[in-house]
Amino acid sequence: MIATRPVLEVKDLSVEYASDAGPVRAVDQVSLDVAPGEFIGIVGESGCGKSTFLFAVARLLSPPARVVSGSVRLQGRDLLAMNEAALREIRWRDYSVVMQSAMNALNPVLTVGAQLQDTIAAHEPISARETHRRSGSLLRLVGIDPIHLKSFPHQLSGGMRQRAMIAMALVFTPQLVIMDEPTSALDVVAQRSLMLQIKELQRKIGFAALFVTHDMSLVSHFSDRLAVMYAGQIVELGKTRDLFDDPKHPYTRALMASFPSITGPKQDLQGIPGTPPDLARPPNGCRFNPRCPLVEPRFRVEEPRMVRVGTTLVRCHRYGSEH
Repeated sequence: MIATRPVLEVKDLSVEYASDAGPVRAVDQVSLDVAPGEFIGIVGESGCGKSTFLFAVARLLSPPARVVSGSVRLQGRDLLAMNEAALREIRWRDYSVVMQSAMNALNPVLTVGAQLQDTIAAHEPISARETHRRSGSLLRLVGIDPIHLKSFPHQLSGGMRQRAMIAMALVFTPQLVIMDEPTSALDVVAQRSLMLQIKELQRKIGFAALFVTHDMSLVSHFSDRLAVMYAGQIVELGKTRDLFDDPKHPYTRALMASFPSITGPKQDLQGIPGTPPDLARPPNGCRFNPRCPLVEPRFRVEEPRMVRVGTTLVRCHRYGSEH
């Protein structure tokens, strides 16, 4: 069997925010590969670095944030080394981004059709008639009647606005679609409907997806692999089913216990005591040690490495060489 090269290769990526108190490292040496057609979910509490990581990968960071080390390669090309002109050539054509809030991401004074037209014209000069035909096809693809090409964003429901954003992201059938909590403003019924739509589009088109959310249950049935982030680091990475069936890291276990299951016996939900650390002054040793129920003295001093346990990578002293 011939090995397939990853669509996206992120190696030791670190991002810092400048502040009066000194640099704040929001993403700390994160590595992640995404295979063609793969759906990877990235989960964790608010402030753990998920969105900063995505924005760094997409080259959408702005001051005071900056990438301080690492590499990001899309189909072998170094995104971090590209100038803005080169990036504009491949954005939306080779990779695209779906923002968290479509109401804020969409231009409120332009119709959906005009915004799709701008996206197409930026990369492929075609006739107005062909642009209109393609725009209508894109809306149909995401389950919206083409009549809404004439609608303004405020005239659409939240779910329709998100699907319109996804239509724009798929204009040129990119190899990678980056999604930053696209369901966060929707109710649970609309969330499920949108997730089913995304998976069906992925099956039809074949793009890979990086999907950030703080909702573990949302990605449990839709992602192929799951990356759990805490305090700027990936603490567990593996097949989604494996992580749900047998979570290794204490933080992953705590996240699992914090949302209800629709199957099995009724259980009390367990909150995670304490709060995430201040990334300007992260704790020594394991970053989860102030909140971990299994902490030992050396865990507060030595920083854990990422180790492989079965099919899962986990950053935890409990799975060191002695295991």
